[in-house]
Amino acid sequence: MPKKNVSRRLLATGVTWAAALALAATGAVPAQAAPERPSPGPDARVAAALRSMSLQEKVGQLFFQNVYGSDATTPDARNIPLYGVASPAGVVQKYHLGGVIYFAWTDSVKNPPQITGLSNGLQKAAIGSGAHVPLMIATDQEQGVVTRIGPPATQFPGSMALGAGRSTTDARAAAAITGQELKAMGINTDFAPDADVNVNALNPVIGTRSFSSDPALVSSMVAAQVNGYQKDAGIIATPKHFPGHGDTATDSHTGIPIITHSKAQWEQIDAPPFKAAIRAGADMIMSGHLVVPALDPSGDPATLSKPILTGILRGELGYKGVIITDSLAMQGVRDKYGDAEVAVRAVLAGVDSLLMTPTMDASYNAVVAAVTSGRISEKRLNESVSRILILKLRKGILSHPYTNATRLDSVVGTPAHLATATAITDRTTTLVKNDKATLPMAVGSKKILVTGYGAATTTTLADALTRRGATVTRTTSGAAPTGAAIADAVAKTAGQDAVIVTTMKAWDTAATDKLGGQQKLVAALLATGKPVVVVAVRDPYDIAYLPGVSTYLATYSYSPVAIESAVRVIVGEVAPTGKLPVDIPVAGDPATALFPFGFGLTW
Repeated sequence: MPKKNVSRRLLATGVTWAAALALAATGAVPAQAAPERPSPGPDARVAAALRSMSLQEKVGQLFFQNVYGSDATTPDARNIPLYGVASPAGVVQKYHLGGVIYFAWTDSVKNPPQITGLSNGLQKAAIGSGAHVPLMIATDQEQGVVTRIGPPATQFPGSMALGAGRSTTDARAAAAITGQELKAMGINTDFAPDADVNVNALNPVIGTRSFSSDPALVSSMVAAQVNGYQKDAGIIATPKHFPGHGDTATDSHTGIPIITHSKAQWEQIDAPPFKAAIRAGADMIMSGHLVVPALDPSGDPATLSKPILTGILRGELGYKGVIITDSLAMQGVRDKYGDAEVAVRAVLAGVDSLLMTPTMDASYNAVVAAVTSGRISEKRLNESVSRILILKLRKGILSHPYTNATRLDSVVGTPAHLATATAITDRTTTLVKNDKATLPMAVGSKKILVTGYGAATTTTLADALTRRGATVTRTTSGAAPTGAAIADAVAKTAGQDAVIVTTMKAWDTAATDKLGGQQKLVAALLATGKPVVVVAVRDPYDIAYLPGVSTYLATYSYSPVAIESAVRVIVGEVAPTGKLPVDIPVAGDPATALFPFGFGLTW
């Protein structure tokens, strides 16, 4: 019998949960496994699992942590201050973790073979631990500006770009391809899609991570992507950030956002995408560290709010799946209570899975102590562990915890996937302004200056133009250009036929463009009298802060696939068909649209 099928067969024949999973790690099959009997249902199997697990093992299933290191068994000193052990496998085994999340900064996602090896190594450690329960392994592969795994994995331009394309078929295909490639690398959970409705153009943390400012469009896209991840790719989707992070000017990484929507406004704006996700069967929903007085006047963020998570998400919306927190290392959830108390209060509020607590020993022990004292009832603990185990059982994580490294080349970044990504992206680029009919531009005999945000972004743009016969001069001015950088770019316009300048959140002079340098750069380039094409490579809102611009493209992403599509539009190989998925408001007047939702030019 193949090793990966052992636990499923054994559970079907009545072998205990712990024994079955322990044997799955070795491939051994006991003599009593031979008789075939009807398989017990999920509830019976989960009940058997709960009976076999200690309190510490159950509590461990609630925790979803980052671990440092590119393979499971090599010690990494960065783990010791957090966990008291050095290897990623040691962390998993010490706490009987329910899940692990991958980041570039933890060295988890260097390349597909490495990721696959790490995933299989961590699963072996989990199956070999006291709980014998395989892991949910996750990352934030939203695509666009939140992309953890780069090429050769297939890249897409992200949610707002898909919103500009308006195609739920494209949205589902993007999720399906992303999910299939993650699954091939042993990642069975994606913390996506973003279900926030970005009605605030000054939102510093969501922006293009949202599909749109229109609740109906967001809802249709979220449902499509849940289906793409779950039905087409077979992994866990995680719509976020409940109850909705789209109308805030505060980043919950650094503070506590307060959402001032009334209950009626919340029902109209924020709730529809989550309702759509639930109707689509979302396996998991992520809470946001958001204070919403209309939903809970206590001042607690939603992650710690029983009225919001248990009362509204489970009660009013009828959600029965797993609720996971956003990172508990974020400041938005740490301001009122200590980290150990946060973990306990989150469970009491209705959370099932605790993501990235920064104080593992204290938080883990606090939850154990809360159950021991009765503050968290055993019934409440078992509810969460049951939901987690049922999800793992239903998604095949328990019966097929490992992935086959030999399949990587046939799944990850295949020509078919890359061609689909290109075609989808070509349908998202949005031409917002073309007053002087500068586009399309025949570039074959032209000298073009490429400047603005992003060394990689401007290089991709310049290389694509060069391949089409243009003579390109490139200079990078960064996200906050200095006076010297602006002067250098202006000097380089001499002898050029046209200028293409990239902007990235040029509106955000409080954070990204601290001195307004991007705005000054564009103004200085316009003053040269050269034809200037502005390409906004993140938020489409920049044009409201760039008076005098006559040619403006929105790509919603600085990923190479988006920049390549923008070049195809610039040179006329592709006609722009994207439509704004948000209003672009007049600077300083959020109630007045400079360019309305649905606007977009073509030729």
